[in-house]
Amino acid sequence: MTSLASDIRPTRRPAEALFILTVFASAALVFLVEPMVAKLVLPMLGGSSSVWNTSLAFFQGALLLGYAYAHVLQRFGSLRVQAAIHCAALMLAALVLPLHINQLFGPPSSDHPALWLLGVLTVSIGAPFAVLSASAPLVQAWHARTAAAGEGAEPYALYAASNLGSLLALLFYPLVIEPTLTVRVQTLGWTAIYIGFVVLMAGLALKVARVAPAPTHDASSSGAAAPVGWTDRLIWIALAAIPSSLMLGVTTYITTDIASAPFLWVVPLALYLTTFIIAFQTRPAMSPQLTLVLQGAALAACVAILPYRMTFFPIQLGIHLGAFFLTALMCHQALVARRPAPARLTEFYLWMSFGGVVGGAFNAFAAPVLFNNVWEYPLVLVMAALARPWGDMRIVGMRSGVLLGLGVVAALATPVIHTFIAPHVFARPVVGQLTQIDLLELAVKLTLAVATVCAFLLRDRAVLYCAVIAVISISASQAADRVDTTQTWRSFFGVLRQSQTFVPSLGQVKMLAHGTTLHGAQAIDPKWACRPLVYYAPSTPIGQVFRKVEAEKPAIRIGAVGLGTGSVSAYVRATDRLTFFEIDPLVIRVSSDPAHFSYTTRCAKGPIDYVLGDARLTVAKQPLETFDILLIDAFSSDAVPAHLLTVEAVKGYLTHLKPDGVLILHLSNRNLDLKGPAQAVARAAGGVSLIQDYRPAASERADWASAEDALIIGRSSAGLARFAADAQWKPTGTTVRPWTDDYTNLFGALWRRTAERMKLGALTG
Repeated sequence: MTSLASDIRPTRRPAEALFILTVFASAALVFLVEPMVAKLVLPMLGGSSSVWNTSLAFFQGALLLGYAYAHVLQRFGSLRVQAAIHCAALMLAALVLPLHINQLFGPPSSDHPALWLLGVLTVSIGAPFAVLSASAPLVQAWHARTAAAGEGAEPYALYAASNLGSLLALLFYPLVIEPTLTVRVQTLGWTAIYIGFVVLMAGLALKVARVAPAPTHDASSSGAAAPVGWTDRLIWIALAAIPSSLMLGVTTYITTDIASAPFLWVVPLALYLTTFIIAFQTRPAMSPQLTLVLQGAALAACVAILPYRMTFFPIQLGIHLGAFFLTALMCHQALVARRPAPARLTEFYLWMSFGGVVGGAFNAFAAPVLFNNVWEYPLVLVMAALARPWGDMRIVGMRSGVLLGLGVVAALATPVIHTFIAPHVFARPVVGQLTQIDLLELAVKLTLAVATVCAFLLRDRAVLYCAVIAVISISASQAADRVDTTQTWRSFFGVLRQSQTFVPSLGQVKMLAHGTTLHGAQAIDPKWACRPLVYYAPSTPIGQVFRKVEAEKPAIRIGAVGLGTGSVSAYVRATDRLTFFEIDPLVIRVSSDPAHFSYTTRCAKGPIDYVLGDARLTVAKQPLETFDILLIDAFSSDAVPAHLLTVEAVKGYLTHLKPDGVLILHLSNRNLDLKGPAQAVARAAGGVSLIQDYRPAASERADWASAEDALIIGRSSAGLARFAADAQWKPTGTTVRPWTDDYTNLFGALWRRTAERMKLGALTG
């Protein structure tokens, strides 16, 4: 390959600011389009965080193609040829614009959602994204070739400018663009900026092409490339793969516990880009030595706390994001320390990008097939320990041996206490309100803390540090399992867990959960097996609607979006008919298997149908004026499919109701205020609505009735007259802007719920 720095001597070097501006603009466009496109495709696949992970893996693959194209383009010695080819490629890629989701592959596939998503992204944005991605390394290579002798020969600082553009774009999207602009304005605006970038790139290309070639080669001044071996390349790949995998892992963790939405997805990605900015700075804001110390502590704490899902979430969030940030920074600083001469710049970026693809593909494609749980996140956390300096791998001296032994013993003590001692401990008061169980939990956490400290003290010996970290990870996962998890399944749409617990009034109860969200429960005792529990108990708003409508009509048609355990089936009489609309084939398989849950097979007296696919599309195919009750129960999950809660969606639902039919929107959500948008949507869709904030009495809680927020909508006031007389149902009213297919604001929903909690805390405090 022709040397990048020695074969050209500048006679008229382009202004430094033009290089910086072009790199900044290309990166901003690339990372502005990622959450924008994800927002377009997210609703079509149910809101799962896997949509983002698969999208991100696609973008990493497209980035790799862009870097490979840039690397190959460097084979052309003439800058004029390179510039002409790249400008032509930018203009050809613009043929798929304006930005939109191409319908070539038809509606989403529930059987092969990842393949469908990859195909759609390829034809919709693949070409512009790949060509834009190539711009940054190309501009940096041109910068190296046009730099004067002794000036600017180190182009890697431009990589920091590139990542700064990416970071600002990511932050700008959720804070400014998404809450204020409609989707159509967003896509048209991005297209216009893309065209403007083509003009900017052409201007830089014209200036670069005018630079005269150097008369001679001077290897000493060029930093001519030393040979790069496969050991170097493999290390580059590994150091790039670990942060990439952890980014998707921590994203899955966060979006499982809050919401699957672009404004949350960008947080780990923004931190990821920040580590590049720091690592590639000429004078890093954080030294590699300080990074290693902080990362040693954060990683150990993260592994220890990972299985404790119900710990105060802000603390967990801070620890996980901190461990991810410091680990990514450590790896990227190690990459910078191993970077080659500028002549190998595009090759370095190519292998670094390949490492990102390896890490992303492992999480997005391999892990769901290999594991029945999200094991890839703790696995890569442990592997990240090996990216630290290895030092002396031998156990030399009393200090190392004692720390290793104490750390392993302390970590192993936690599952021993949990498995063999905890079952024999009763909740008897010991000191004040402290019970034996409280003291036992304290002992478990103290042993984990001891192991964590031992790991930190071994941080300068990566192999020993990794060994203790691995034992902590395994032990903590055993000690933190508070419920009897009997089976775990995994699909593209997430991880399902069947567990079991004891309820005094019902006996043993089986539960189905996704992450920390309960999707249904059923008593094992035949006496209570057909009693709807949790959100579907007879006393809840959903139960009230079913009992009221069934009391008036001898036969009804029911539609239910969201299957869960199939609890609604318990209300189906011999004269009724129920149709479930479910996007995940795994949920249908589990809920219809009597070995797991028997609501649909043994409790329903009438026929039950299953329609697989996105509910918005499948409900629309049903005959008009079909349903007496249409239940939309897809919002209690932390992955909120916002497209099911828009004005256009509700208008469609209402056309499928009978004139006196009832649409139920189950709006219970821990972290998002959905009641405001739903009320505004009901009014804008032309419906009449009532709302109920149900909080069960003590006796109802004993029967496992859950708190519930529900909105019922009718086509006219007459349709809801039977509920208007009930004092539990209240008139609606809100100042929140209604969501549409062109506008949703999940960040606002999160903000309102957070403010509500803070206000409640102040009142109760």
